[in-house]
Amino acid sequence: MGRYAGFSKKQARYIRKARGCWLNVCEGGKRAGKNVCNVIAFARCVDMHADKLHLAGGVSIAAAKMNILDCNGFGLLRLFRGRCRVGIYFGKQALFVTDKRKREKVIIFVGGGRSSDAKLIKGNSFGSAYVSEVNECNKEFFFEVLDRTLASSDKKLFFDLNPKPQSHWFYREFLDWHDERLAAGEEGYQHAHFTIADNLSVSDERLREVLGTYDKKSVWYQSEILGRRVLAAGHIFEGLDKQNIFIDEEIMEKMQFGAFAIGVDVGGTDATVATLVGYSKGFKEACVIDGYYHKQGRGSGFTHDRYAKEIATKIVGWSERFPEILYNCVCFCESADKLFRQALSNELRAAGLSIRVVPSYKKDGILDRIRLVAMLIAQGRFKIAAHLGMWLAALESAAWDENAMNNGEWVRIDDGSGVVDILDSTEYAIQPFKGRLV
Repeated sequence: MGRYAGFSKKQARYIRKARGCWLNVCEGGKRAGKNVCNVIAFARCVDMHADKLHLAGGVSIAAAKMNILDCNGFGLLRLFRGRCRVGIYFGKQALFVTDKRKREKVIIFVGGGRSSDAKLIKGNSFGSAYVSEVNECNKEFFFEVLDRTLASSDKKLFFDLNPKPQSHWFYREFLDWHDERLAAGEEGYQHAHFTIADNLSVSDERLREVLGTYDKKSVWYQSEILGRRVLAAGHIFEGLDKQNIFIDEEIMEKMQFGAFAIGVDVGGTDATVATLVGYSKGFKEACVIDGYYHKQGRGSGFTHDRYAKEIATKIVGWSERFPEILYNCVCFCESADKLFRQALSNELRAAGLSIRVVPSYKKDGILDRIRLVAMLIAQGRFKIAAHLGMWLAALESAAWDENAMNNGEWVRIDDGSGVVDILDSTEYAIQPFKGRLV
């Protein structure tokens, strides 16, 4: 048998720590050893767990078996060699394992790339679960995995992923919250970041050779090698520079706005967003001053009346900060939702504000809206208040659908993360003033 490289200190620490953590997340660049680390930690968990049934998932069954069962020869088949067999468990593909205490364990393999895949695991209860390339899986499937481990005698979750843009639903709706708790001292959770430099099977000479094929300033290097949460292809808004776009509060307070506009996108099952945009005198610059954002969660959706009341309350606060809004502002609201526009108008009147609420302008189409914002960014005339990180992240994450591009169509990706809702809301407040901005 050949000699194999060992683990880096960071990888070894992750594997050891997994024994006492209920949530274990490996994130980072390509060829970083994330998969191997999680397979070993997951195998140890199954071997010691009191529960019989466990779950191994991926974007497809084939991917789950390749990444977890085989794992380039370092997967479960190798780790449980001599005491496991592949078979069928009540119609599902499975690996049967005899653990160290001579008990039978069953690891079910499923694919999770489609929303309908969630039903494949409904009704089951798993002691632990490992989902590889978790952010490639469908959101409904992912949350079903969480639910299926609720009754575990010792809940253990293992996830690995190559980074997506920061606005991806996996971060927004799951990981960010746990990272905040981890920073505050949460126990039982670990989130490790690995790169190819942590993979000791790659020699220093080979590593230098590989890195030499990348432009260190390129998005691909940031994404594939450093494993950062950037968009690797299909950018819509090129030339984004946080230093040039963000404006701090002190500078904003000194700006003189000649006009204001509010764009409102009613997300339905996604996010509802309201964006306040101020225009410098002569419409030389458009500045995103503040915003309202609420993402519809599982069981946390608001009614139209609730959204209308919340946004109206937000606008009241804006008018107190910028009194000019009372006589020099129009609210452009989702054109397809007449009932919401009426509800918002009623709330504004009840608050003593006479701001007009009109349908969003869509005559020239979405591409014209995108081009207008792109032009302002390229000319250095588009600014965002420094506290609105989600708005900048939306611009950074905005991408064209590559399949549609190959067919000669320009379609913006809408993955349900809330990115498009933020962009739509902002564009609704800008598009009507195209004639003055161009």
